[in-house]
Amino acid sequence: MNPLSIDQLVPLLQVSIGPMILVSGVGLLLLTMTNRLARVVDRARSLGREVRDATDADRGRLRGQLDILMSRARLIRSAIALAAVSVLLAGFLIIALFLSKLLGFEAGWLICTLFIGCMACVVLAMTEFLRDVNLSLSALRLELRDTGRNRLRVPEN
Repeated sequence: MNPLSIDQLVPLLQVSIGPMILVSGVGLLLLTMTNRLARVVDRARSLGREVRDATDADRGRLRGQLDILMSRARLIRSAIALAAVSVLLAGFLIIALFLSKLLGFEAGWLICTLFIGCMACVVLAMTEFLRDVNLSLSALRLELRDTGRNRLRVPEN
């Protein structure tokens, strides 16, 4: 195995920049998603306390809100997992790029597979994220209806 010269290494580093930008962007999405999950957990804890102190009439409404929060938590968890897998695949993609050049083997099929898997995970993560956003609007719509603030317009899906 011959060491790579600077002239051989620079194009390889340039090719690796794309997956690194993806890792950085998905990292910011992960930050957003974990913040949303934390807010859902905090709100669920707050509603849980309210359920214990609520009258029978209010318990049903509060449990409905808790059901929505649980669904949202599942969606966000799924989005986080998919985004994390995307980052892992991007890391493997960078490793595959370097190893294929260092070891001198053709790994086009592996590189394409890793890239497609990476992008598919990002697309699925964003789909779950959008589903969570829509569900949070449904919860807001219910809460506004239940509090009698139906003068405020919350857009339908």
